[in-house]
Amino acid sequence: MGKVAQNSVKYVVKAKLESNGMVEKPDVVGAIFGQTEGLLGEDLDLRELQERGKVGRIDVKVKDRNGCSEAFIKIPSSLDSTETALLGASLETIERVGPTNAEIKVREIEDQRTTKRDYIVKRAKQLLEDMQDDKPETAKITDEVKQEVRTTEITDYIGFKAGPEAENSEEVVIVEGKADILNLMEKGVKNTVCIGGTSVPDNLVDLAEEKKLTAFLDGDRGGDLILKEMKSKIDLEYVARAPNKKEVEELGKETIYEALRDKEPVKYTETAEVKSKELTPEEIQKFQGEMEDLIGTRAVYVMNSEMDVERRFPVESFDYEIEQVEEGYAVLMDGELDNKKISKAEDIGCDILVGMDRKGNANSSSIWLMTKDDLEEKTKIIS
Repeated sequence: MGKVAQNSVKYVVKAKLESNGMVEKPDVVGAIFGQTEGLLGEDLDLRELQERGKVGRIDVKVKDRNGCSEAFIKIPSSLDSTETALLGASLETIERVGPTNAEIKVREIEDQRTTKRDYIVKRAKQLLEDMQDDKPETAKITDEVKQEVRTTEITDYIGFKAGPEAENSEEVVIVEGKADILNLMEKGVKNTVCIGGTSVPDNLVDLAEEKKLTAFLDGDRGGDLILKEMKSKIDLEYVARAPNKKEVEELGKETIYEALRDKEPVKYTETAEVKSKELTPEEIQKFQGEMEDLIGTRAVYVMNSEMDVERRFPVESFDYEIEQVEEGYAVLMDGELDNKKISKAEDIGCDILVGMDRKGNANSSSIWLMTKDDLEEKTKIIS
């Protein structure tokens, strides 16, 4: 079946279905295809439009409440506005889904090109500001001289590159690299120490015994990982973060002081090892059985708190499919546990992640990680 290329989608039809009984996703999709067939002629037949790549995959999310169901429907379209409106209106003629009566109402038809136009305007403003901020050549030379002076102010303190006030301050700010120190010094923050990369050195323990520590980290995945590693090695007092996807070395003075002013106390949560003790023998045996069934399938199971499999999809589609899951108690897969999959599982509030093996230093402080061998060992203990 043809697919709409992401960059060619013009509109997204968003509709809501309400039924007086329980329905499932296949029921909704089947009703949409079956009850709109022939309504608008062959040129606007939904199946034909999908074959020609004019309409994308129908996305349906179903929620059950008090014996009834409601579903949220999204249909991407590369048709023009009139044809898309006709397609949306045809959905409202559906009166029955599966074994129940149902009603569909189109909530909106979203113009995807509006987002692109907003980006163009925003980016144009940024480019214009960059052009206006260009400094005369003499100013650039002055900046180079200042940068050289700041570099000479960086000191060594118990094995770390540090700002000139780090040694005599009761509290120091931990940053990732030398460029972060230079930027903070320029903005007046001189009680800084850098760890020199994306891994936490062991001698940071010595620094934690002498000073109160505040970590000031980039607003990206690397900053998240450094924070986790720091929390596993030392007692941090506070953490400050750069805005999302920004680095400390590129922040302006106002943003730096705002981030440091809004720093938060570091919270130490329950570790995966503690959480693992709460599993019942029934849960262990259930997971063991499901993992045996998964061997060789290259599939993923998402289980709810009742230990039922609610969703299945291929490992290769993990990054996309897991984002469609609103919540899940456990995720089991015929694949390798790595930090990227762990992060995705954390985002949906998963408690348990089980794989065939673990890659490198893959770890988590918020969910319990297990391999098939771990399950087998626990099964032996309770047998």
